[in-house]
Amino acid sequence: ADTRTNFTNHLLNALTQKSISVFIDYELTKGDYIWPVLARAIEGSRVSIVVISESYASSSWCLKELEHILQFRRTRGMVVI
Repeated sequence: ADTRTNFTNHLLNALTQKSISVFIDYELTKGDYIWPVLARAIEGSRVSIVVISESYASSSWCLKELEHILQFRRTRGMVVI
């Protein structure tokens, strides 16, 4: 949440302007069980861009996503930036 209105939003806009398909988790509806959707998005991606903020490590969700991304990096060669 601490990068959504600045850096991440600018990055999202720049990538979509270059016609790069982007999945970002704040497109999900709060209250839904979102892990299956996040896991599928990670698994269907060739590249993951991890934006690490000051409070990133205090979020269990961020760390769970990162763990899944790094697993796919190790097992399937996903590019991680």
